Amino acid sequence: MIKKDKIKVLFRHRSMEMGGVEKVVLSMLNHLKREKFELTICLNINQGELRNEFPSHVRKVYIAKGKEDFSKNPLIRKLQLALRWIKLNKARKDPSIADRILQDQFDVEIATTYSVYETVLNSTNKKSKKIAWLHSDLTLPSFDAYRENIFQNMQQFDYIIYGSQQCKDVLEEKYYDVQFPPGKVILNAIPIEEIKEKALAFIPEFENVPTFVSVGRLDIRKGYRTLLEAHQKLLAEGFIHHIYVIGNGDDYEMLSKRIDELGIKNSFKLLGTQINPYPYVKNADFYIMPSESEGWPLIIAETLILQKPIIATAVGGVPEMIDHKITGYLTEYSEEGLYNGIKEFLTNKNLVENIQKNLTDIEHKFDNKKIFDAVEEIIEDLAGKYE
Repeated sequence: MIKKDKIKVLFRHRSMEMGGVEKVVLSMLNHLKREKFELTICLNINQGELRNEFPSHVRKVYIAKGKEDFSKNPLIRKLQLALRWIKLNKARKDPSIADRILQDQFDVEIATTYSVYETVLNSTNKKSKKIAWLHSDLTLPSFDAYRENIFQNMQQFDYIIYGSQQCKDVLEEKYYDVQFPPGKVILNAIPIEEIKEKALAFIPEFENVPTFVSVGRLDIRKGYRTLLEAHQKLLAEGFIHHIYVIGNGDDYEMLSKRIDELGIKNSFKLLGTQINPYPYVKNADFYIMPSESEGWPLIIAETLILQKPIIATAVGGVPEMIDHKITGYLTEYSEEGLYNGIKEFLTNKNLVENIQKNLTDIEHKFDNKKIFDAVEEIIEDLAGKYE
């Protein structure tokens, strides 16, 4: 048998704003063996803080420019955004537009999130094997309006990679009558040494009070609206603490307004997007994740690596990552749940010290080689190692 040349793999993704999925994409592109795979990433929009972070051996193309490349003039910028929308809409309906940009055929095409499932399925290359990555709990009410469409798309893929055991299990339990393609749970890889190094880049200026840090998109699902209320309630009862939130998103203006209304702008601070959030995590006293829904949040694993006590809502794959009152503190998603979790960390010194002690050897939980080997094996099996 003659061994094939490198397997050509195409990743399709929307854009590269700072986020967990974007870090997963970069991790895969950095670590899949270059002697085995010829890698290409195609972005719908060349936008986001991580858009220039791809390794040099990976070919990057994009359909439309990002906001970073637009005019500062408000009128011109508005026109550019409108034209971009038209271009992306045309590309969605006519996959040959992407073909003219890519100018190549691929053995395997990968949809990194459900938002680009249709993009990959509409590929004009009907011979390529197609992989869908799923990071979300599709049983949540927020998916009610388009769950059926996502299911229809999933059923057309050759393989599904699930980002957590929970997001696979809940589908099988609640939608046992839906026939999905073969699939496997593969957790996200953690660049342990890189995180540790970046965490030493600088020391943030925190005030001398108990400090919580959170990293996430300012989106309704991330729970920051609820966290605000729990924080204000604790302050009113005399439990002094500060919360710093790193990230940006649609909720920024609403959250800023609510912070002013509650009179907590000196203790609840929105820091915007930070290309390197790890010094904030390392130098805070605690980490908090107030999300209403999650998949397998990379930031939780990264925070564990930095040995920081975590309060997190017990959603998605989070209970797979944190043992309650052993390596962190799990709570329900509610104002009361977050209130109780923060109060526990502020008042229960023994609990915090015990969690801190249990985090000293947490790294053994994360086996990156096993993760990359599993993805490589899936790609090779689908593409065929020999011809």
